[in-house]
Amino acid sequence: MKNTYSDLIDQTYYFPQEGFDIKDGYLYFHGVSLQHLIEEYGTPFKLSYLPKIGDQIKKAKNLFKKAMRSNSYKGDYYYCYCTKCCHFQHVISEAIKHDVHLETSSSFDIDLILKLYEQGKINTSTVLVHNGYKTEDYIRKILKVNELGFKNSITILDSMLELKRFEALDVKLKIGIRMATDLQPKSDYYTSRLGIQPKEILDFFKNHIAKSKNLELKMLHFFVDSGIKDNFYYWGEFQKGLKMFVELKKICPELRALNLGGGFPIKNTLGFEYDYKYIVNEIVRNIKETCEEEGIQEPDIFTEFGKYTVGESGAVIFEVLEHKKQSDAEHWYIINNSLMNTIPDAWSILEKFILLPVNKWNKEYQRVNIGGISCDHSDYYNSDELNQQIHLPIHDNNDKEPLYVGFFHTGAYQDAISGYGGIKHCLIPSPKLIVIDRDKTGNFVSQVYREEQQPEDMLRILGY
Repeated sequence: MKNTYSDLIDQTYYFPQEGFDIKDGYLYFHGVSLQHLIEEYGTPFKLSYLPKIGDQIKKAKNLFKKAMRSNSYKGDYYYCYCTKCCHFQHVISEAIKHDVHLETSSSFDIDLILKLYEQGKINTSTVLVHNGYKTEDYIRKILKVNELGFKNSITILDSMLELKRFEALDVKLKIGIRMATDLQPKSDYYTSRLGIQPKEILDFFKNHIAKSKNLELKMLHFFVDSGIKDNFYYWGEFQKGLKMFVELKKICPELRALNLGGGFPIKNTLGFEYDYKYIVNEIVRNIKETCEEEGIQEPDIFTEFGKYTVGESGAVIFEVLEHKKQSDAEHWYIINNSLMNTIPDAWSILEKFILLPVNKWNKEYQRVNIGGISCDHSDYYNSDELNQQIHLPIHDNNDKEPLYVGFFHTGAYQDAISGYGGIKHCLIPSPKLIVIDRDKTGNFVSQVYREEQQPEDMLRILGY
């Protein structure tokens, strides 16, 4: 009796599941035939499935809307997209179709905002939340958007020294305070370098912000790096942030918004479980009850979802070039690009992604390691999020049909961190990027956003 890869998945997970399906032995991603894309475009390629972005935004908005209604919550909810997660025009344009607001984190981010404004894709009612260290250039551009009439531009103070730079401007600005959070016990340091220590915030407001003639405090921001999770650590930091908001609100009536920072997790294994509905309701319920007990108005709730917005829309597809057996126990599948270049988080912070074969689901499977074609020892991938070994269909080097594999939910951060289109490790090129959407009749439409990087592209940057 054959023990096929399809049998392995059926025995281990509920499958098919949202985003993944099998038809005639081939993998489909969000209903898109990956084999068809391979035959049309070749490999390797990155893909961006735009409709998933809107699905994620609508899901979160509906959850907060329902939770606010069931808890008789009087504040509003604002969904912000963090541009740093993926700056591509097609991604941000898709997000803002669904009435999201935007979070910036650097000077050049404002140039992106100005382009969107020039193109008529956003208007001056869009909320802009400005995070990150405020360089002189960043401040100059924040003033620019205020001059253009962005009445909901909010600059978040990351340190107390930043206040002096804005006080000296003699321009009325809306500001926020970022509260520093304690990190998880296994972190390299105890308190985040970002934000102002909680014990200093109240005096900072009383002695400086409250006396300012041109600055108005509108938002308290706190960020938990590990994201919004149902564990003691997250709820502990959440309660600290909520307590700080209450204390500030009592001495600052114009304070109106609580920005939760951090993001929802995304599916990084076929066994992923997360109760979004429960978490959202707990957030809203806790804020509501605390505000009622303290006799203050419920704040508007802001979230900054980046990875959650775009992560599950992305994938990278490779061809296995060679099955290389290095010992009796070690099988290597060498793919036609570099993992360090295409999914750098897998190398730098040991992030895990969903790895699945595109074809050969009806063949027997074996334990394998995935290796890139760079000469770097670290260019490999060999375990999933559950710290389980990687298994893929058996591939023989003499097989007529190549084995194709995909890493899924790679849509956030990977292009920015790898410097898509720039200089690459071992000068291995950035793959072509394919954008997939649906037309008015619901049919899939795909196009090459950018072809695979060519030698002259890198040589030009290098000065040759």
